Amino acid sequence: MANVTQNRPLSPHLQIYKPIPTMVMSIVHRITGGALYFGTVLVAWWLIAAATGQGYFDLVNWIMGSIIGRIILFGYTWALLHHMLGGMRHFVWDLGYGFDPAVSTKMAKITIIASICLTVLVWVIGIAIRLG
Repeated sequence: MANVTQNRPLSPHLQIYKPIPTMVMSIVHRITGGALYFGTVLVAWWLIAAATGQGYFDLVNWIMGSIIGRIILFGYTWALLHHMLGGMRHFVWDLGYGFDPAVSTKMAKITIIASICLTVLVWVIGIAIRLG
């Protein structure tokens, strides 16, 4: 039996294609989906700490309140909102709209801008509530 894989042409890969907004947002959507698994573990850790007792809950709150913890929580907030908006973009496509290259590029750009703006808005509201 001959080795037919030797004669096949190589499929183009990420090094061949010029990145376009829709491609980048597709990759980021997958990455944020994976990051949400880690963030869900953090939420579960916080809930378990709340159920365990005051001392452990205070420890977890201290860790999440540190600068590293807040950066992680800020990233989790962005990943959650970005993934949600990416899902809404895919839903629009599922309905049969937004396939024109100009429209899909605009939707990709709006997704990244809106996710950043919404993340900042959520954190501003959260800090205002905490200080108020």
